[in-house]
Amino acid sequence: MQHIFGRFSQISIAAALLASTAGLQAQNFPITAGQKATASQVAQTGVPLSDLAPNAPDEYTVKRGDTLWAISGMFLKTPWRWPELWGMNLEDIRNPHRIYPGQQLYLDKSNGRATLRARRSGESEGQPGTVRVSPRTRYESLADAAVPTLSPQAIEPFLSEALIVDEAAFLAAPRIVAAQEGRVLLSRGDRAYARGVYTSKDTGKPLSTAKGEPLDYRVFRNATPLKDPSTGEVLGYEAQFLGKAELVRGESTASVTGKDGKVSDEIVPATIDILVAKEEMRVGDRLVAEPPRELLSYVPRAPSTQIEGQIVSIYGSAVRYAAGNQVVVINRGARDGLERGHVLAVQQSGQVLTDRTDSARTQIRLPHERNGLMIVFRTFEKLSYALILEVNEGAKVGDRFINPN
Repeated sequence: MQHIFGRFSQISIAAALLASTAGLQAQNFPITAGQKATASQVAQTGVPLSDLAPNAPDEYTVKRGDTLWAISGMFLKTPWRWPELWGMNLEDIRNPHRIYPGQQLYLDKSNGRATLRARRSGESEGQPGTVRVSPRTRYESLADAAVPTLSPQAIEPFLSEALIVDEAAFLAAPRIVAAQEGRVLLSRGDRAYARGVYTSKDTGKPLSTAKGEPLDYRVFRNATPLKDPSTGEVLGYEAQFLGKAELVRGESTASVTGKDGKVSDEIVPATIDILVAKEEMRVGDRLVAEPPRELLSYVPRAPSTQIEGQIVSIYGSAVRYAAGNQVVVINRGARDGLERGHVLAVQQSGQVLTDRTDSARTQIRLPHERNGLMIVFRTFEKLSYALILEVNEGAKVGDRFINPN
């Protein structure tokens, strides 16, 4: 039992090997050259004590439910500087995405610099301290046991529900054209009929059950234009998620002989079954093929270039202000260099006031003040979704954001 923590590092290595040999590409998260360079530098020099969080613990045992963001914020004043925290522990954690419950972290503050290690100073690998444990039975997949960067529950719904498309793509999407027995509203378990090919200018692709064609679809409605708060430019359209459907039969045509003896082709729409219904569906709602499921990494970090912009909308039309763990749409995307994991500082717009101490009653604007932090978790060409991590006062449409540094 006394060598139990010596085995934790072995378990971590074994998990990494299992993930790679099993072909779990979701575990092969990329590490940028910049992150490597920062980590290597910090591994050699450590972090100034002034950069540590005021209440940074001398030691900490990683627990189930922890996130990399929370652990980084526990030791450093700025949680997005995760590559530096990784660099403080470069010998023991060679991949910052792979930290496991049970690993124990020790903070060494000798020589006026801080380093973070997975074992006490002076303790050799394979000779850890004595740990008292209680017997228990547990079954889990090692490949899925690593501590995530963010709480998956906070963003999982938006990975499956949120959709930003351009107008042309949405108009060409297959749509529900009829329901059984003349029903107006559709719910889970109902059967409906859809078409992907039309004679108008927005002709799309027919729905087909042929090999290689998608069978699972998401159902959307009302593509709402998202406009840049400053320029008024339409940056994209956000569609309302309604549920999910499965394609049972593809579109086809049937030859029919009329009373006059002439043969003509009748259009037979595709058949779909409603599998999930967040809201009731109806004729005219659109279908978008279900994308492959991604297990993504969100290593928090500041953008490498200066980025600034504004909040375009708050996900969920019933709310005006975004609090912690709420999602916003921002007017910068992949074309602007935004990536998953980029942390941005939310600014509260300075109030416009009249200077009553000036006889001319001059109009002045107070400086923009920092209001919180958000992390980008999904990017599109011109827009991105970001999760509010912390905020002093509710963020609203039009609020600005800048680099967190």
